[in-house]
Amino acid sequence: MTGLKASSPRKRGSSGCYRQPSWIPACAGMTEVKAAWRVFVVAVGVSTLVACAQQPLRGTGDLGVVIERASGRVAVVDTSARAILDTVDGLGDLSHASVVFSRDGRYAYVFGRDGGLTKVDLLLHRIDRRIVQAGNSIGGSISQDGRLVVAQNYEPGGIKAFDAQTLELRADIPAEYGAEGKRSKVVGLADLPGNRFAYALFDAGEIWVADLSDPAKPQLTKFRNIGKQPYDGLVTPNGRYYLAGLFGEDGVALVDLWKPEQGARKILANYGRGEEKLPVYKMPHLRGWSVAGNRAYLPAVGRHEVLVVDTTTWQEVGRVPVKGQPVFVMARPDGRQVWVNFAFPDNGWVQVIDTLDNKLIKTLEPGKAVLHLEFTPRGENVWISARDDNRVSIYDTASLQRIGELPAAAPSGVFFTSRAARTGF
Repeated sequence: MTGLKASSPRKRGSSGCYRQPSWIPACAGMTEVKAAWRVFVVAVGVSTLVACAQQPLRGTGDLGVVIERASGRVAVVDTSARAILDTVDGLGDLSHASVVFSRDGRYAYVFGRDGGLTKVDLLLHRIDRRIVQAGNSIGGSISQDGRLVVAQNYEPGGIKAFDAQTLELRADIPAEYGAEGKRSKVVGLADLPGNRFAYALFDAGEIWVADLSDPAKPQLTKFRNIGKQPYDGLVTPNGRYYLAGLFGEDGVALVDLWKPEQGARKILANYGRGEEKLPVYKMPHLRGWSVAGNRAYLPAVGRHEVLVVDTTTWQEVGRVPVKGQPVFVMARPDGRQVWVNFAFPDNGWVQVIDTLDNKLIKTLEPGKAVLHLEFTPRGENVWISARDDNRVSIYDTASLQRIGELPAAAPSGVFFTSRAARTGF
């Protein structure tokens, strides 16, 4: 027992004499004192064991969070047990909130729309630290070594890097562009190997890569004139390519991060909003694209299609007609399936694509206002948030049958700790 020594059962007072604890009778002899101490040690040991039994040790690989946007809180969930463990309140405005995780999976870093950055302890079910770092924020990322958490901001436009342990500011990089030094909204932030980060400047039509190996001296590489209004970004799983979709024109901007000297180039010239100005009810954000094998699956902006692209040539190889405007196009971890949800008014549906032949195999109705979906680490289940039904529906990805549901107050994003081991997440 820490702090207790069998050879010194009495405390020494300021006078140099032994001062007997108040819970031992003053008239007790040395034999009685030693016996009392033995009883005390046993009692404390038993109480410690009881406490440990109440809070068993556990890992973090089957943990995650569900954003309850209406309540400003997150639910801590167990993906193996398909259960809610607890809820954590006080996270501010969680509309459009996203999450990244510490390397060990213990902490969730929650980026709120109000500029809040909250570090949540998933084992103790409480807020570890919280700051408000901007006026309007939309997501973030974490460095390869896990030491920096980076937020992308609309207002003021730019990125900020924080110490992952303390949330102290380490770097502030304004997204300034043009002769007048205007500030651009930042979108599509993704981590890269080497503690670097790629992101797009929506207003400037640029892609920047920030090397934060030394956050006190950030090194920036800027790719200008990449296209109009980049709205989101994707990094391929190997960290080589960064793609930014273009809202203001047809095409996608591509940077080969292994050969940055080649600059940015435009691919998929017939992809995008195009000349036909179709209404767009929801912008695909927060890395809702996927790579499965050697193919990328992209949500067609304003169209009822998923675009299929060969990642070796970056040529379009097909389009899959779907029920509505796709928002999140998410690949199962093994790449065999891609699950798609949709913008209003088709946001009560989810469709499943078999990537072997790029055919739709199932149309599901998980609930009203589906906002997000997340696969369990090995892909046997998928969790789907249905905001207006106040629930998360859980499906078996083999049978495509619903196997459970969990209550949640207006749930939006679902994020699991398996993201901690993936580049670009």
